[in-house]
Amino acid sequence: MYCDYKELGMNALSKATGTSHVFPRHCHSDLPLLASGKGCYLYDTAGKQYLDGSGGAAVSCLGHGDREVIAAVKAQLDEAAFAHNSFFTSAPAEELAQLLADNAPGNLCRVYFVSGGSEAVEASLKLARQYFVERGETQRYKVIARQQSYHGNTIGALATGGNEWRRATFGPMLPETSHIAPCYAYRNKGCDESDESYGLRAANELEAEILRLGADTVMAFVAEPVVGATLGAVPAVDGYFAKIRQICSRYGVLLILDEVMCGMGRTGRLFACDHDGIAPDIVTIAKGLGAGYQPLGAMLCTDEIYSVISDGSGFFQHGHTYLAHPTACAAGLAVVNALIDRDLVERCHLQGEKLMQALEQKLGAHEFVGDIRGRGLFVGLELVRDRQSKKPFDPALGLNKILKKAAFEAGLICYPMGGTLDGRSGDHILLAPPFIIEDAQIEELVDKLALAIQCSLDTACVAKA
Repeated sequence: MYCDYKELGMNALSKATGTSHVFPRHCHSDLPLLASGKGCYLYDTAGKQYLDGSGGAAVSCLGHGDREVIAAVKAQLDEAAFAHNSFFTSAPAEELAQLLADNAPGNLCRVYFVSGGSEAVEASLKLARQYFVERGETQRYKVIARQQSYHGNTIGALATGGNEWRRATFGPMLPETSHIAPCYAYRNKGCDESDESYGLRAANELEAEILRLGADTVMAFVAEPVVGATLGAVPAVDGYFAKIRQICSRYGVLLILDEVMCGMGRTGRLFACDHDGIAPDIVTIAKGLGAGYQPLGAMLCTDEIYSVISDGSGFFQHGHTYLAHPTACAAGLAVVNALIDRDLVERCHLQGEKLMQALEQKLGAHEFVGDIRGRGLFVGLELVRDRQSKKPFDPALGLNKILKKAAFEAGLICYPMGGTLDGRSGDHILLAPPFIIEDAQIEELVDKLALAIQCSLDTACVAKA
């Protein structure tokens, strides 16, 4: 039976087609049915408008309905939707790789296309291992990452991440990874420390861990230049990553930077590590690379790493069916060209400053907002029970879940998370709107967020506790 889904709400759709067979992220969620998207807004089948204040999960950097990207996808579909990359390369893949290499920091000049962030991180870990194997350093396999990080949900990526809530169920399955403290000044910088001294102290934890594990056994250090989902847009203090780069180089450890969430212009630079003046050995990107128009991610590595494989076995022992998918790469090429040609990365920087200013003005003195931080249009707010002590709310309240629901009801999509401190305690909100956001929409976002925060506090009865 033909059914026009756009004319139906979710409940009516279920009645018309029977119980949904979709396995959703949350089994008891009652989600509206998506109808359309335009610019910074999404619409459900009931006609309700939602301001996409988080770009989904920091994905929709161009907003919704970008005609140039849609046209590029359609044009590629007219030519050839797919060919396996063991038989063909494609013009979109070649052109996008060239564009990324031309704009990447350092000597990152080889691009390996995948379908998303977790795949990109898995590929980077396997490439790092094979690199050392082919160099004859087979004893190097250990990975160091940071607590309260997130690097994806596949097994290797999950093991590398320091998100305790996500790791807990699958702990026995995860390869062992060492985790040092994040560079998290709001929580970890001492009252008598400067940013510089704190950054050096935090970075020196890496050297201590390398020496503890055995310097010749450590393969890679993995970190997000701006920590996304788990901490809520936390940038490192100045000097931290410069010291990290020095330590990795000193001990021959590969520096892998995960820019899946914070890269592709999100922080006001095309690559987030440009803020820190360093270049990694491997970088992972996704989310904003396809901007939601196609599933696309990538791993970029240096010519040195590529040459070891090329001059050795000549074969990277890794792969997926949809590597360098022509249609996905066509979308990515259109997205990156749009970011550059329309000067949207600089716009992200400028609009990010306006968003930060508006948040500070509206919520900077709020008794339950402890910190507002971030770079570009990648901004986090940390909620606390007491500003002076920085005491978090009781996790039993589920404040972040209440806040997400309240914001959604108010017509705002944002990204609240719990477990900010240790995987259990702490609440934050992540904002990552499209780079095309207008000044009036920034005002709308901040007003709706302030309303949602207050409604959430009232609902949880914490304001009177």
